[in-house]
Amino acid sequence: MKPKYARALRGRLEGRDKTRLEALANERLDAFVADAVQLCGPAVVRILTDSEADRRYIRRQAIENGEEAPLATPGHTVHFDGYQDQGRDKEVTRYLLPKGVNLGANLNTMSRERGLAEVRGFLEGAMRGRVMYVAPFCLGPTNSPFSLSCVQITDSAYVVHSEHLLYRPGYAQFERAGGGDFFRFLHSAGRLEDHVSAEPDKKRIYIDIDEDMVYSVNTQYGGNSMGLKKLALRLAIRKADREGWLAEHMFVMGVHGPRRRVTYFAGAFPSACGKTSTAMLPGETIVGDDIAYLRAIDGQARCANVEAGIFGIIQDVKAADDPVICKVLTSPGEVIFSNVLVKDGRPYWLGMGRELPTEGVNFSGPWHIGKIDKQGSEIPPVHKNARYTIDLRSLGNVDARFDDPQGVPVGGIIYGGRDSDTWVPVQESFDWPHGILTMGAALESETTFATLGQAGVRAFCLMSNLDFLAIPIGKYISNNLNFAGGLKTVPRVFAVNYFQRARDGKWLTGMRDKAVWIKWMERRVHDDVEAIRGPTGWLPLLGDLEALFRKVL
Repeated sequence: MKPKYARALRGRLEGRDKTRLEALANERLDAFVADAVQLCGPAVVRILTDSEADRRYIRRQAIENGEEAPLATPGHTVHFDGYQDQGRDKEVTRYLLPKGVNLGANLNTMSRERGLAEVRGFLEGAMRGRVMYVAPFCLGPTNSPFSLSCVQITDSAYVVHSEHLLYRPGYAQFERAGGGDFFRFLHSAGRLEDHVSAEPDKKRIYIDIDEDMVYSVNTQYGGNSMGLKKLALRLAIRKADREGWLAEHMFVMGVHGPRRRVTYFAGAFPSACGKTSTAMLPGETIVGDDIAYLRAIDGQARCANVEAGIFGIIQDVKAADDPVICKVLTSPGEVIFSNVLVKDGRPYWLGMGRELPTEGVNFSGPWHIGKIDKQGSEIPPVHKNARYTIDLRSLGNVDARFDDPQGVPVGGIIYGGRDSDTWVPVQESFDWPHGILTMGAALESETTFATLGQAGVRAFCLMSNLDFLAIPIGKYISNNLNFAGGLKTVPRVFAVNYFQRARDGKWLTGMRDKAVWIKWMERRVHDDVEAIRGPTGWLPLLGDLEALFRKVL
């Protein structure tokens, strides 16, 4: 380690932790840690490895710090975000641009010089008296063409605990990579009151595209504070643009067809539009539910799940519709619930199929029916963006190739959103450009509670990735169109819509019908069924659907 970094870390990084950092022999990492220490002023620095002992240490810290509380089921904990910190906050999430760089009018940007001064000002001294955790992770399978090294620095044990469940460990990956590049994330929860961020007006999530680095402060909500979540997706989109692959907001699943055939699909759905429930369909296998990298390998489109866990919305999750998830959520094992209602050590959420208690503890503190906030609005028992965090390997339906270093072959791409009156339940594009443009780039969806703002408003949602774009829209669409150019077999493109309503407001399809649409798409990939050419795409034949409804449901 260079003397200037050693001097900056003296007194805060000692003994085993100093040895761990020096063993990685990465000057850029040394500089990152030294700068964070000088800026944030922690009492001590802990360098985390891939060991189970370090995982246990973080779990204990999250409880001892009051960021999580144990629940009645062994291994289950609950975390509450601040009352005004319940979703991704687009207004204060900005790209920091150097002079002369323009990402287009649709992206939230500001000058790099001004943004760094502001966010670093909020971070100055933010960790005084606290532990700074330095946690290496790997996006994608380790030791793979998909691997991207990352380092999260934070004063929140809850953030690291969540990322331990959601991502693959990265210390050994750093050792293998030597002095290579990596994504950097610096986060502080800021000033706390009752263990939650107390200054939401000073919340900032700034993305420095020059340095592959994200600053996050005065927030605890996972989408704002877990650097490897959607913040890393923004950096990966830029890296993919430079290197000729795709970073997408997509689930990946294995659909089991005739003759023990498994066909892999990647699907882009805005949050709360059926993405996780599709990836978790009974009888199918899940590779990932949120973010995927796609690469052309030997003329074949292949993709890998960036993550190793699920940070899922917990609404309308019940045993009848989601048996695999419900088994994990009600059995001993490591689960973090956030922003649910807790009564007598048990979590309750909206649409769980049980009557909710009339009192308990929720994201507002002690709660009872009729409790109102400072604005006079009644506080619901559970926030609509309440979440659960689990390791994918705890699921009984995880795909056998979940951790394959070469990823899985992509048979089809699916786009879907909330559309009450236009898109049909399922259709196939005429070809790759038609699907990318009319089903992906033209995707509209009615907004949900996963993003702050009014719900139920129809909004343009390009490939379900618009909120996370870090390059101009035209360039992003062009990259998707060009991706098929070098492929020997081009994936089919499909569109689905689970949310059609009749004029009286009633749903026109059932929640389980998606199992039929996915089976039809699997058969189309292999040309096992015919289709009718409609005005917007290829449509199923009635006879094929009737047979599938009988077989599947």
